[in-house]
Amino acid sequence: MRSLLTVSAAAALLLLTGAVPAAADDGDRPDRTFTIEDSRITESSGLAASRIHPGVYWTHNDSEDGPYVYAIDSRTGKTVATITMEGVGEPRDVEAISLGPDGNLYVGDIGDNLDGSWDHVWIYRFPEPKRLADATVRATQFDVTYADGGRNAEAMMVHPKTGRVYIASKNEDGGGLYEGPRKLTTGGSNVFRKVGEVPWVTDGAFSPDGGEVVFRSYFSARAYAFEDGRLGADHAVSVPLQGQSESVTYTADGSAMMFGSEGEGSEVVRVEVEGRDGGERGKAPSPNGGGGGVSPGDSGDGDGGDATKGTATGGAVAVVVIVLALIAARRRRG
Repeated sequence: MRSLLTVSAAAALLLLTGAVPAAADDGDRPDRTFTIEDSRITESSGLAASRIHPGVYWTHNDSEDGPYVYAIDSRTGKTVATITMEGVGEPRDVEAISLGPDGNLYVGDIGDNLDGSWDHVWIYRFPEPKRLADATVRATQFDVTYADGGRNAEAMMVHPKTGRVYIASKNEDGGGLYEGPRKLTTGGSNVFRKVGEVPWVTDGAFSPDGGEVVFRSYFSARAYAFEDGRLGADHAVSVPLQGQSESVTYTADGSAMMFGSEGEGSEVVRVEVEGRDGGERGKAPSPNGGGGGVSPGDSGDGDGGDATKGTATGGAVAVVVIVLALIAARRRRG
């Protein structure tokens, strides 16, 4: 469970410093910034870009929804398929979704808001449907444990070349990157072992070539070089400000990252990747449409004095809205 004070304080800091990039106009192309229109999806906690349906993104609710996965068309924000998983237990705290090189969707029931009190968590796997229509599919369920004890986690990534599954644990003081066995198996526990340190993570995703992995938190993101199963050099990635920032995935062609949020009618925002479509590395669109948001560590200083004041004023109002929304969400869950 996220800390209301922590989230609110971070929101205030970003808003008052003016680091609030706005979405650009993407026209009618797929993989555009979009709003999830389905009223059933109120806690979108993971995103995965389809490789066989251009512009379609797979997502799911956090908890208390059932064994459902939804396909959303980014051009319209509409749900084009609802998949019901059968052959699995009752989902507990679904936090992540990823597409493997085998053409399977992997769904991570890996959340543990009691910080590691559960002795195991689950991963569900089923083939990505070739036809977009409501359907019931038989999924395979894998038991997962950690070599060093239970963990809360919200990020699960399948490497696009090796097919190996990784989980990043979530902790305000920093978590760990855990590597699964070479191949997941049924009939026993799949032990994940720690192979690296990560910041506070709410989701993660590999680039399509597998050479980079990005981890996001509520108000920041970092991308790391990834080679031979280990993290390398990292750099900051600018992120859009979202009320309950939860998810990230790369577009299927790797030209951009898509950042999602929880909440009814939540927005998924496109952020260009350096060297693709003229974008800069991990830069979110700026408020004036110029394509240069403020990355973590950037001062954001410039000649826009009045604009900064305006952002701060608007930011104060936005913080109140965010806090009230979070309080309401917590009351609903309670």
